[in-house]
Amino acid sequence: MKKLFKTIVIASLTIIIGFTSTQAFAGNKDRAGQAGANELLVNPWAASSGWGNAGMACVKGVDAMWSNVAGISFTNSMDINFSYTNWLAGSGTSVVAFGFLTRVSESVVAGLAVTSMSFGDIKKTDTEHPDGGIGTFSPSLMNINLAVAKSFSNSIHGGFVLKIISESIADMSGTGVAMDAGIQYVTGITDNIHFGIALKNIGPTMKYSGDGLAYSVLFDGMSSNITVVQRADEFELPTQLNIAAAYDFNFEDASRLTLAFNFNSNAFSKDQFIFGAEGSFRDILMLRAGYTFESGVTKNIEDADCTNVNKGLSLGATVQAPLNKKGLKVCVDYSYRNTAHWKGTHSVGARILF
Repeated sequence: MKKLFKTIVIASLTIIIGFTSTQAFAGNKDRAGQAGANELLVNPWAASSGWGNAGMACVKGVDAMWSNVAGISFTNSMDINFSYTNWLAGSGTSVVAFGFLTRVSESVVAGLAVTSMSFGDIKKTDTEHPDGGIGTFSPSLMNINLAVAKSFSNSIHGGFVLKIISESIADMSGTGVAMDAGIQYVTGITDNIHFGIALKNIGPTMKYSGDGLAYSVLFDGMSSNITVVQRADEFELPTQLNIAAAYDFNFEDASRLTLAFNFNSNAFSKDQFIFGAEGSFRDILMLRAGYTFESGVTKNIEDADCTNVNKGLSLGATVQAPLNKKGLKVCVDYSYRNTAHWKGTHSVGARILF
């Protein structure tokens, strides 16, 4: 069984890397906006988003299901996580996420996470009612993630996530599937050196369908209307490649300072360089800060070279309380991401670790 799992991991990563290098990353910044399902790029978890996703090489727990799935392999027994995000505060957009992990064997961990993004009620309009007055509709975006990861040794950890993507409005919807694959490598005298690679959102194109693509029209010379169905074009998923590293400075009393770096190569937007730091005091209080740099991020949002509403800065904190000597802990997380024109993105989460 172990040999079979290892063979599947190596073969799958080889196929994905080959596919990615020849197709997904053949694009450049000029392809920005040509992908769909961009909610896959939104980190819904309060802990890992607090330092701008810099910790891809050392992320652990449920957060790793979005960041680098290999990190779920460090779960002791069970990890339960709930997070709420006020996305672009003032826009009426919210993200709710729930996930849990459980160890199924000495070296294998499996998990499930569900993320839902809502936008509130939006007015329905048509050519006769451009200002509304004919009701409202509520768009819904949902991702269901199924993950499994394995520790091949004390140093090498790998895993996969299968994502089921669902997007819908009142009269039209689209579904798709995607996969993430990740590896973390840990070395150093005290396991304080981390490296990570994560391939994200690899999958076939998506396409919308539904009554929203049909309309009734009366052609000249005809006595009754006919229904015309428009063809929906297919769109690709926002593929990413992350190459990350982190280094822990360990101190007395279980205190730590971690410096992290992540290079994020996007197939349909600009590449990003993410720098972050996380300080832990006695494994009770953790403070985080990160900065995401990309071309044009420091310019005004009205500038043509600035194509991201996020302005780069991320801040976060965690309070972690051990409840017994067997490893049971309760954690409360918070993160803030600076944005233009809005009041930032705020996430708050709660975790229970067994």
